[in-house]
Amino acid sequence: MHIEANQIEVIDDKTAEILRQKTPAERLSIGFSLWHSTNQLLPSLIKSLHPEWSNAKISREVIKRLSHGTI
Repeated sequence: MHIEANQIEVIDDKTAEILRQKTPAERLSIGFSLWHSTNQLLPSLIKSLHPEWSNAKISREVIKRLSHGTI
């Protein structure tokens, strides 16, 4: 598998094949579970990196990161 220098998200062929076999509802459920886990873990990570930040600032940063900076 060739990876471009600017490509940070890569899925291997075996994983892609497994996901192709899932129904759209199963893939959506997997995606939601990943989002939910990230939403639960990200505040702790940000707080460990910036212990001086308020909870409000941490929440804004979580929202910013989960929305890819669109908010």
